[in-house]
Amino acid sequence: MPWWFWILLWIALVALALLLHLTLGYRLFRKFMATVHELGDAGKRFSNLSPASETSDVEEAEERPTPGSAIFASPDQMRHDYLTAKAFRQEVRRQKRVQRKAERGQPQSLHDIEFR
Repeated sequence: MPWWFWILLWIALVALALLLHLTLGYRLFRKFMATVHELGDAGKRFSNLSPASETSDVEEAEERPTPGSAIFASPDQMRHDYLTAKAFRQEVRRQKRVQRKAERGQPQSLHDIEFR
């Protein structure tokens, strides 16, 4: 085979590889831009929500301590606050569990419905 055949073959291979990379790069760019547009739309949609959303299952405490006040509080006060908050979270979980089981028609645990 003549030498120019090999040169043309290599040129064709390089051109095909370049075409493949350009096609893949274009597809990747299009998918990336579609994702960016979806994120922008989601940001616009969720930016209108208020910070204190009504959809939260956990009720906010009315009086919140100021940030940094835990440093100067007594350990007994912090332990009391922690245990109170923990009991509140457990009660919320229990209520949600009872409601979920009632909706599904499942039997309730005697511990959950406070039958003691």
